Amino acid sequence: MTKVNPGTMAEVEYTESASFRDYVALAKMGIVRANLLLVFAGFFVAATYQSDTPVLYLFEVWPQLLLTMLGSALVISGSCYLNNFVDRDIDYLMGRTDNRPSVTGKISGEQILLLGLTQLAIGTLLLLIVSYVAAVFGLIGAFFYVVIYTMWLKRTHTLNTVVGSISGAVPPLIGWAAIDPALHIDAWLMFLVMFLWQPPHFLALAMRRVEEYRAAGIPMLPVVNGFAITKRQIIWWIATLIPASLLFLHYGLIYVIVAAGLGGYWLYLGLKGFKAEDEIKWANKMFFYSLIYLVVWIVTLVLTAL
Repeated sequence: MTKVNPGTMAEVEYTESASFRDYVALAKMGIVRANLLLVFAGFFVAATYQSDTPVLYLFEVWPQLLLTMLGSALVISGSCYLNNFVDRDIDYLMGRTDNRPSVTGKISGEQILLLGLTQLAIGTLLLLIVSYVAAVFGLIGAFFYVVIYTMWLKRTHTLNTVVGSISGAVPPLIGWAAIDPALHIDAWLMFLVMFLWQPPHFLALAMRRVEEYRAAGIPMLPVVNGFAITKRQIIWWIATLIPASLLFLHYGLIYVIVAAGLGGYWLYLGLKGFKAEDEIKWANKMFFYSLIYLVVWIVTLVLTAL
């Protein structure tokens, strides 16, 4: 298939028409699903503060929940579209992204930009119907992901992973603000935990894909400073995450045991990396365990909030 000219980003004649699957691919559904899980968690935990029967309360506020989830999905998807639009000039250099419709030319840059902005606008409007605070946080997340991370730091500095984590930590605030715009301290604690979770998650990913990032000229920490420093950074972030996650100790003993166990085992895996013979294999384990951590932590938080 003819691809977009990576030097000039000039559009080319398509040899294939885009399918529905191509448009879905630009939305990065893995990112959308993970962030929607966080939005729901924020919404649900906030509901426990509004009623002694939060499950029944959710049935009362289901229109708010529906608008919040749909609006958040569109804001996140729109942001991913804009990310694809901006990154067309480097995605062709990486194996995991070189077949995206934005690179192959199946969907034009103009279409991607228009669809991204449209989704972002509609999503923000839906959130605005629920709560202006939720809408503001949605826009903050989009701004950090598209402008600060994608357009600037991803291409210029190793701090891209850290600063970009702000956008990924915003979803619980969106969900919470949909019910309680004043935001309880627990909403900010959820933000803190999600902010601290992301650097070790994405640094492990950067180690797995280090050669691709190097080929694309993206200054990820493993590319610029090597694996040894990246491993140390991962350890420090996990060590900071553990006490932060335990700030929810008022959720009870079960939560504390699970959170401490999740963090402790992740730290154990991280420390084993200093003696790992196959560093990519170790990075794979760290990356996939971070996903397990995320899901188990969210489920535990939601259940113990009851």
